[in-house]
Amino acid sequence: MKAINIKGKDYIEVNERLKHFRANFKDHSLTSEIIDKDDETIIIKATIADPSGRILAQGIAHEEKSSSYINKSSYVENCETSAWGRALGNFGIGIDTSVASYEEVSNAILKQEAQSNGAATKTKKRELIVLDIGDDNWDKVLEYVAQNKQLGLAAIAKQLSVKYELKAAVKKEINKHIKK
Repeated sequence: MKAINIKGKDYIEVNERLKHFRANFKDHSLTSEIIDKDDETIIIKATIADPSGRILAQGIAHEEKSSSYINKSSYVENCETSAWGRALGNFGIGIDTSVASYEEVSNAILKQEAQSNGAATKTKKRELIVLDIGDDNWDKVLEYVAQNKQLGLAAIAKQLSVKYELKAAVKKEINKHIKK
C-alpha cells in the first residue's frame, strides 16, 4: 500500500486501506452507523464483519462542522471516512507504523495549528486596519477576492477580518466583485 510521510513517519491513506480490504476480503462487510449527529457535530461508528455477521473490528470518529473549511460542507463524509480508516486499522490493514491514517494525522495537525493560531490571536491583541473602498489596501484586497471567488463572501470576509476591520459597505462591495 502507498504510504505518505508526515514528519518522518509513514501513514496509509484510507482509500488505500479500503482498496486492500475490498480486494482481499470480498465476502466481508464494512458498514457505517451514525451514533450522534446535530447541526455542528457528528459521531460515526464503522464496523467490519465476516460473512456470518460476526464483528471483527470497529472504528469510531468524531467531526465538527466548524473545524475546517472542507468540513463546513462535508463533515459527515469526512467523519465516515475517518471511521472507516479506524475500523480498517483495527482490522490490521495499513498499520505497519500507525493505526492513525494519513487523513487523521493531517487533520490533527491542522486543528493544532488552528488552536495555536487562535491562542496567539487571543493573547496578542492586534489592531485591525480599517478597510475603506478605494484606500491604499483596496487593490490588494480586490486581487485576493478575484483569486478566491470560489470561497464565497463568508470565507473571504473571515480571512480578511484577521487583518482588516470590514464595514457593511465594504462587504457589500466585495460581494459585488465576487459575483462578477
